[in-house]
Amino acid sequence: MPFNYRQYALTKLSRITPRYLPFADVATEDVPLRQLLRLSLFQVTVGMALVLLVGTLNRVMIVELGVPATLVAGMLALPLVFAPFRTLIGFKSDTHVSALGWRRVPFIWKGTLYQFGGFACMPFALLVLSGYAEAVDAPRWIGLSSAALSFLLVGAGAHTVQTAGLALATDLVREEDHPKVVGLMYVMLLIGMVLSALVYGALLTNYTPGRLIQVIQGTAVVTVALNLTAIWQQEARDRARAQRLAGSMPPTFREAWRLLVARPDMIRLLVVIGLGTFGFGMADVLLEPYGAQALGFSVAETTRLTALLAAGTLLGFGYASKALATGGRPAQLGSIGALIGIPGFIAFILSPTIMGTPLFLAGTLATGIGAGLFGHATLTATMRAASADQIGLSLGAWGAVQATCAGIGAALAGIVRDILVELRPLDGLEAYTPYNFVFMVEIAFLAAAIMVAVPMVIRQRKTRAKTVASEQQSTQMEVP
Repeated sequence: MPFNYRQYALTKLSRITPRYLPFADVATEDVPLRQLLRLSLFQVTVGMALVLLVGTLNRVMIVELGVPATLVAGMLALPLVFAPFRTLIGFKSDTHVSALGWRRVPFIWKGTLYQFGGFACMPFALLVLSGYAEAVDAPRWIGLSSAALSFLLVGAGAHTVQTAGLALATDLVREEDHPKVVGLMYVMLLIGMVLSALVYGALLTNYTPGRLIQVIQGTAVVTVALNLTAIWQQEARDRARAQRLAGSMPPTFREAWRLLVARPDMIRLLVVIGLGTFGFGMADVLLEPYGAQALGFSVAETTRLTALLAAGTLLGFGYASKALATGGRPAQLGSIGALIGIPGFIAFILSPTIMGTPLFLAGTLATGIGAGLFGHATLTATMRAASADQIGLSLGAWGAVQATCAGIGAALAGIVRDILVELRPLDGLEAYTPYNFVFMVEIAFLAAAIMVAVPMVIRQRKTRAKTVASEQQSTQMEVP
């Protein structure tokens, strides 16, 4: 009998204790860790897409293919055009009627097909867009339209898969474990980003257009394989539930959304998420080109920056997991995450003139830790604010605000960078100056997020103090 590598890997992963894998204590006898880890493979494919788009292709398009950064930023922002629909996807997956009783699986499968189609045509679209070889005489609109379509398909697929997949994960566990299981899914997303960044860096060490085609199309095939493995026998077929859903009258999307935003501090929380995402997300499109042009990094070295950033985010998630499990306040943790990001961007600004590469890497790690704290804290706050029958909607709202702001921030970062690059010959600016201006804008957004979150922090602190005082009073009354 041939050796089953997949079975061996899953068995080894399932034996990792909660001490080394945050949120692993969510597993139970009914839903073992092995099953949750297999489901989390859909997050690995989303991480692969993020690394390939925001990391590798970002650098290759700007530096190797000579595509203007404004156009690259616009292309990278296109997948996020679909981001506002995450709220609708989450709501639809909550109320979807299927003959088999499935709610989440149909959306995950559709999203997988979108991802595959986008990756399949993307490398050729990029080569035509850059005017490479025989494509030098091709009309400009062919490259623009085909590249835009491929990026949009990948984005639509990733958003659909992630929203429905996270909702499916919450369906499998108890209500009180919902934040833990979503946290576990995001830890696996970061692990997937780290591993895929290292793999892409190794495969593209000797960059050629042919190798780029192989890498992107190989990603398309791996995406389908992993997503099929993830959803296999995860959602039980329940025709009785399908009949109940078909005969019921669920609330409309507008009614459900009105109920969600009417909850205390929900609007303020969404504003904080948007500002903080702007603060951390604008650097995504510029981090690797900055390393190449300001510090002379190669393609492989800049790709590994994504791995370092994801590793920092994983550390932030791990700390947030322990803090929230012991009574930590989400608003306070989110503010601390934004506060940690500020010195990280200051390190970026100073790295070309002071300490160089070590300071730049330290800043990358710091911003990753800050983003992890901020992301997990706001995710937990959003889920705690929603009712049990609105989990998909709340997850979609968090993802929609975060992804939309990340897309707008990436586009604005590229536009500002290109404008300042055009001014460099006139003003004699250094190569790193356009990037540093964007980093300073990000610092301002993080500071704004902290200021908006302060009232939430104060209210949560007062609520916590009242709860502790009430518990102490109850204890004293019970003591004879």
